[in-house]
Amino acid sequence: MSSALEFRDISVVTASQRRLLDSVSLTVPDGTVTALIGRSGSGKTTLLRTANRMIEPASGEVLIAGAHERDVVALRRRIGYVIQETGLFPHLTIERNVGIILEAEGRPHEQRSNRVRELLKLVGLDPATFAHRYPHQLSGGQRQRAGLARALAVEPKILLMDEPFGALDPLTRAEMQDMLRELLARVKTTVLLVTHDLDEALYLADRIVLLSEGKIVVDVARDEFLRSDNSEILSYAAAFHRGVDRMSSHQSGSA
Repeated sequence: MSSALEFRDISVVTASQRRLLDSVSLTVPDGTVTALIGRSGSGKTTLLRTANRMIEPASGEVLIAGAHERDVVALRRRIGYVIQETGLFPHLTIERNVGIILEAEGRPHEQRSNRVRELLKLVGLDPATFAHRYPHQLSGGQRQRAGLARALAVEPKILLMDEPFGALDPLTRAEMQDMLRELLARVKTTVLLVTHDLDEALYLADRIVLLSEGKIVVDVARDEFLRSDNSEILSYAAAFHRGVDRMSSHQSGSA
């Protein structure tokens, strides 16, 4: 399988010489979903942001489809980017928010309008209802759908998602995860997803990459993750479903 995105020996160092990433190398196969997980401060978002040059590494290089793109503006227009709070412009309608990159590219109004309607339908928002609303008139889940529509406007080959559903309630989050899985089956783009939620990683990703202190601990297929005897994987996995484990223990003790 060809590589859509490749990180080669990426290091990121702060002005105070703290190393956020330490010679990280990672290949993201074309057409797959790769989840980056790990503790806060492990380097997940830092690595993600080197892909679209929002963070410039101190050393190493990032390749898109095997090549280094020197034009930052061209690079960012080729890569979709979805963040937790969507980043929608509050003073613009949803239609203009979703079509803002198309507008920047000088696309004709009718072409933009048709594409925005197509995108809103794709993410489950009725254009007649939502196109002329403003972000504050939408729920959190609806804003996140609009943010995803905007990220897909120019049919990017790569989609970066940084904790996209982290601020949503559990039920809305589950709905968004289902919507994303269905959408990706149709859109066929490569996704790099940062999440703290192991369940989300296991549900959405083809591969799971665990980072710790700026280094990759393990990079495995989803189905291999929970079968691993790696101590850091075991510790990370044990932090989830603690309530379920407690209930199981209580029920066993009551039997």
